[in-house]
Amino acid sequence: MTEQSFPEEIHSAIGTRAGGKDDPERICALDPEVIGGRAAQLLRRPRAETSEYRSEVAVRSANSRLKKKHFYKIVKSPVGALKLVASEAGLAAILWENDDPRRVRLNIVAEDKGHAVLLETERQLKEYFDGRRKSFQLRLDFAGTRFQSRVWSALLEIPFGETRSYAEIARRIGSPKAVRAVGAANGRNPISIVAPCHRVIGSNGKLTGFAGGLTIKAFLLGLEGARTPTI
Repeated sequence: MTEQSFPEEIHSAIGTRAGGKDDPERICALDPEVIGGRAAQLLRRPRAETSEYRSEVAVRSANSRLKKKHFYKIVKSPVGALKLVASEAGLAAILWENDDPRRVRLNIVAEDKGHAVLLETERQLKEYFDGRRKSFQLRLDFAGTRFQSRVWSALLEIPFGETRSYAEIARRIGSPKAVRAVGAANGRNPISIVAPCHRVIGSNGKLTGFAGGLTIKAFLLGLEGARTPTI
């Protein structure tokens, strides 16, 4: 079972109620540099969410992502060099060799070949590519909007060797009409392979856009024994 971890400050920034408690009046949106119980800035939740409110939540999420310190390690793999990125809270990204730098924006401050999270991620990825692992047990440090986080959580539920369509993911998160938005969030998934966005295909059964390229997407599905759709 994948260990999914959303740190408290990220939960707050993306609009999740602090401590898992229902608070209909407000959400706790921590200042990105405020961690460990110090004062929080409160963002009032309006009775009907406005575009201004959603924009403020998105801005706070982006600020948190850009101010938290991240470290990286480059590892070799059958699909090219992978850039593993982690914070002290957990794995934050697995980026492709030719990844668009605008796709996942994190405050990466230095290389750290001995970072515990990165070393464990490297070990589990090797087992995956060797055919000895079907799921990952890693602390994950996703940072995104509430909608993106719902989509990324749904990705973690797709079993090894199976695929889902964008429409199925939209229904799974309770937003059946948001198929295109699901596609956009899927494309922004920072933790490739571990959060298996490669298992999401078009409703017509064909492979669709993938940050790592369709050839790699087909390779990963083949590695997992899934019926490989046509490109």
